[in-house]
Amino acid sequence: MIKILFVCHGNICRSAMAEFICRHMRPEYYCESAAVSYEEEGNDMYPPAKRCLDRHKIPYGRHRARRIEKNDYDRFDEIYVMDDYNMRNILRIMPDPKHKIRKLCPYDIEDPWYTDNFEKVYEELCEGIEAL
Repeated sequence: MIKILFVCHGNICRSAMAEFICRHMRPEYYCESAAVSYEEEGNDMYPPAKRCLDRHKIPYGRHRARRIEKNDYDRFDEIYVMDDYNMRNILRIMPDPKHKIRKLCPYDIEDPWYTDNFEKVYEELCEGIEAL
């Protein structure tokens, strides 16, 4: 089973949504999510992100945001970040000698915390996950 870690800034919107979307779309993968910051540590998924998943009938459970740890590099086969900012920050946390850290999509997936465009983010996450 391929183990995938999705990473964004706070782990309450994009990466958490990606985790649950991937579990639904690609049950053959083991998925988790994490953040590059400590800002939201322990918090549940952002309510508008939950509402978006509800609209698309994507099941999810209680989520607890966490920051990525160095040992995650060895625990996961693939690590996907949402944008260039996340890429720069994750590479400050851990080296990538096996080249397993990359962006989920060839473009940056915007942070809906700031844009409130959860539908666009949902579509982009689905596109990236479908391409895995």
